[in-house]
Amino acid sequence: MKTYIPFTEEQKRRANEVDLEEFLRMRGERLLKSGPERRMGSDHSVTIRGSRWYDHAQEKGGGPVGFVQTFYGLSYPEAVSLLLRGEQGQGYPAARPEPERQKAPFALPPPAQNNRRVFAYLAGTRRISPEVLRPFLRAGLIYEDAQYHNAVFVGTDEHGVPRHAHKRSTNSAGKSVRLTVAGSDFHYAFHWKGTSDTLYAFEAPIDLLSFLTLHPEDWQRHSYVACCGVASLPVLGMLERDTTLTHAALCFDNDPAGKLAADRMGWLLEKWGLTTERLCSLGKDWNEDLVEEQTFQESEMKMDCSF
Repeated sequence: MKTYIPFTEEQKRRANEVDLEEFLRMRGERLLKSGPERRMGSDHSVTIRGSRWYDHAQEKGGGPVGFVQTFYGLSYPEAVSLLLRGEQGQGYPAARPEPERQKAPFALPPPAQNNRRVFAYLAGTRRISPEVLRPFLRAGLIYEDAQYHNAVFVGTDEHGVPRHAHKRSTNSAGKSVRLTVAGSDFHYAFHWKGTSDTLYAFEAPIDLLSFLTLHPEDWQRHSYVACCGVASLPVLGMLERDTTLTHAALCFDNDPAGKLAADRMGWLLEKWGLTTERLCSLGKDWNEDLVEEQTFQESEMKMDCSF
């Protein structure tokens, strides 16, 4: 029989003000920088900021007590006790109060005079087919920004108005930059709208483009969306705008976080009445498969030429 533990209002308040970033670090969790937030290394769909968390796959979040209950499987008294006690008999540090912020208006980064660096990076380094890239470039869905020469992947609404943009650095050396432009609406993340009843969902724009290069047959007939992570909003946005979509192929990364995201997304989409399937790359992601395939083909050609 479990013993009921009474808590004062002060204790409850302190438990729900614990800095989740510090709590997770002290417990050995790896946190990845994601703009002003941190993303859990063990589950990329979960972001942390101060004492708040949000699961983009499940579309729910809250404070430290709810986090511990959800991810540690503890009861409310057990969760509060853990947050108050800590590992050494002391409470975990409280999060600093968040300053009030106004949502920044969305604006696309100014474009460069041409897309040479972006084209060279995507077609050369990433091995994406020029035939796949050109329709996106012509439509203004991919372009090069003027300041940093990043690749910008644009998501538009039903009227072709840009509503979302994701930037990816084109340098192959050093740490890559991947971030979503402030004010972006995730309902309109980078996508392609086809005429068939099938939607293919990916984590990143480069994986979407890599998949099309690997499977180019009549690709423009289908619909595709890059979630820029594993949030469900980009997929749900596509379904809201196109009621003819009845089947979803979940093409997330071939790692534990990607599998977990695919399982959650599949459960959600089946509740929407869609049929789903999991398409998995051989390597970690579709671009890794593409680069390895083309590298192998090039080595085979060199061997043939040597005879």
